[in-house]
Amino acid sequence: MYSSTFIFATRQFDEEFHLLDQAIAEMARSIPGYIGEETWENAATGLVSNVYYWESLESLQILMQHPKHLAAKANQDKWLDGYQVVISQVLRTYGDAKISHPLASTSHD
Repeated sequence: MYSSTFIFATRQFDEEFHLLDQAIAEMARSIPGYIGEETWENAATGLVSNVYYWESLESLQILMQHPKHLAAKANQDKWLDGYQVVISQVLRTYGDAKISHPLASTSHD
């Protein structure tokens, strides 16, 4: 299992950004191997983090090579004031099942 974390500082979003962002999110959810996602915002720094979970790197590659994702990447300077992407292999997940999480059904100690 893998996670792809997209951390970014925002500029000003416009309608083009929102439409493209929505299209990418919908497309990601339709890819076989997509497990789930979550979004976090750090109020102190203003940074936003989108985390997507994948069964395989191949599934993640489908997202990364999609034309809408490539268009967003090419135009990121219009909407973002910097970004960082972190691709990680998930070695273990666990919890007490009291909160909803995309990996809750895959949890193991």
